[in-house]
Amino acid sequence: MTQIVIRIEDLCKTYFMEGGTKQDVLKHVQFKIQKDEFVAIMGHSGSGKSTLMNILGCLDRPTSGNYFLEGKNIAQATDKELAIIRGKRIGFVFQNFNLMMKRSLADNVSLPLIYQGVGQKERYKKAVELLEKVGLKGYENRLPTQISGGMQQRVAIARSLVNNPAIIFADEPTGNLDTRTSVEIMNLFTELNKQGITIVLVTHEEDIADFAKRLIVIQDGQISYDGPREDYKT
Repeated sequence: MTQIVIRIEDLCKTYFMEGGTKQDVLKHVQFKIQKDEFVAIMGHSGSGKSTLMNILGCLDRPTSGNYFLEGKNIAQATDKELAIIRGKRIGFVFQNFNLMMKRSLADNVSLPLIYQGVGQKERYKKAVELLEKVGLKGYENRLPTQISGGMQQRVAIARSLVNNPAIIFADEPTGNLDTRTSVEIMNLFTELNKQGITIVLVTHEEDIADFAKRLIVIQDGQISYDGPREDYKT
């Protein structure tokens, strides 16, 4: 039986401005994502894709509608519950890597484990294992400033895996990388997806979206396309 890990129902997000005006960023969005899917969310700047990603990643709440993550209605969760979900079920990869430049790569990868109460020795062992998994064996004691941008993004991916997440949300993960390195990073996401991790990727680049099996296109806060990547016509 297919497992639905994400279910969005009639989701809306509105920002209220000074003077009583409002901006409807997301308008009655709904879709489902199954376990082990690799989904790309595309849209132009201002389309609402980043707002949607923040809600999917439990960093923001919808104004109305429902968001079920592994059966739990996130729209009704408390801040504490959201923090627990982010720490245990979700991995994040960002465009700007978000690494601590004065800490070793092992320290960067293992940082989320500190909040789970994991001891230093176990944290280091896990970090070394994950750095090897993303192709950085032997780099655990280096600093981010001593490696390339592509390697830094690999460290960020290793960090996203440290709590054995069910889903990885990647927000423009190749935005600061050259073409060759972008392909390497996307091949890594593809391999992680084959290992059973659900991948949800936000991008504005069509060649990056090509790595996904399914494409969701956001236009003016609404879904204009949801289907196989190969069937989408620009």
